Amino acid sequence: MTDPRKTIASLPLSRFQILVIIYCTLLNALDGFDVLSISFAAPGIASEWNITRGTLGFVLAMELFGMAIGSIILGLFADKMGRRPILLTSLVIMSSGMFLASIADTLYGLSVVRLWTGLGIGGMLAATNAMVAEFSNAKRRSLAVVIMATGYPVGVIIGGTIASYLLVSFDWRSIFVFGGVVSLLFLPLIWFSIPESVSFLIQKGPPNALKKVNGILARMGREKVSALPEADSNSKPLTKSLFSKNIALTTFLLTAAYFAHIMTFYFILKWIPKIVVDMGFAPSLAGTVLVWASVGGATGSIVLGLLSQKIDVRRLVILALILASGMIIYFGQGQDGLTKLSIVAAVAGFFTNSAVVGLYAIIASSFPTELRATGTGFVIGVGRGGAALGPIVAGLLFSAGFGLNVVAGVMAIGSIIAAIAIFVLIKVVKPSLN
Repeated sequence: MTDPRKTIASLPLSRFQILVIIYCTLLNALDGFDVLSISFAAPGIASEWNITRGTLGFVLAMELFGMAIGSIILGLFADKMGRRPILLTSLVIMSSGMFLASIADTLYGLSVVRLWTGLGIGGMLAATNAMVAEFSNAKRRSLAVVIMATGYPVGVIIGGTIASYLLVSFDWRSIFVFGGVVSLLFLPLIWFSIPESVSFLIQKGPPNALKKVNGILARMGREKVSALPEADSNSKPLTKSLFSKNIALTTFLLTAAYFAHIMTFYFILKWIPKIVVDMGFAPSLAGTVLVWASVGGATGSIVLGLLSQKIDVRRLVILALILASGMIIYFGQGQDGLTKLSIVAAVAGFFTNSAVVGLYAIIASSFPTELRATGTGFVIGVGRGGAALGPIVAGLLFSAGFGLNVVAGVMAIGSIIAAIAIFVLIKVVKPSLN
């Protein structure tokens, strides 16, 4: 009996598989803009509602808390119900959240809808990570996941550029209206373009699974099969399986690494616009600095993806983490002029974002099919606690009177902790490429 999963893993990528990866990359680009939309809006929100840096830190973190919950819960459902339903559900949540943010008239109301939006963003990330890993072949899996993750900074670049233009003529609410419209437009595209994962259909065996698998294989240009192989047996609850003897250490180390580095990552992304405005620049110009940080991030993602074809991605991530820490510290020393600030932000974005996408590739290759979305959702979900803490801790440090140099130095520690965790992963855990 031919196993379709082995066929997909061994043959070159078909045009249809490449299209699925592209669509998931676009979804991740949408994630990127939706997450950072609050950062572009932050100067206007702080000015209109006259809130302190400490309070703003909590507002900036709300969708990150939602992402933590969404990654875990919707990631779990992606392994129970399928990747495709969670993609569509996440889009509905994201589009509604963006529209609601545009009409929020209180700080509490805005915080609640950003939490809601984060639920969809978290579920989207867990589902797309699993979908890309399962539609790719074995040779290109790490590269495909890295390309998908590169969509995040690209979304910030494109969306941020548009946001900067919107802020010239409109207030901060226009950013959320734009995000809501784009999110809504993705629904029909995904509904008609992305089928369920073959690996999931084989693992769960829903009604008409054979017919569905053969339909997908036909779209890939592969031969149909007469029967499906038996699913891998796993009687344990999915989340509990993450802490079974064979995989518990991997789960712990990946979660620790992601948690620590994402604190550093979101400190720089969430606070750049406010820091630049406090230096005396206009909010529209502050957005351009964040865009340049994302240009660096997108470039770093591509470079890491290409290098990962020749070098162990885990070793590349360790190097990126160490250099990211150094650049965050350098950013904190303060820069003269918008041009130099943009260059430093771009280089910092290069290393911080390449480390993040490298972590996604490591996560995707570390969990088996039946646990891939659950494992990804758990690591990213718990890790998003670090993402939420990043802006909050930085805001509290600023409110306590510490300067940018001290705050940046403290926040840079997260990337070093992550590098240590991945180093331990290399030394004591055998890689599990699926």
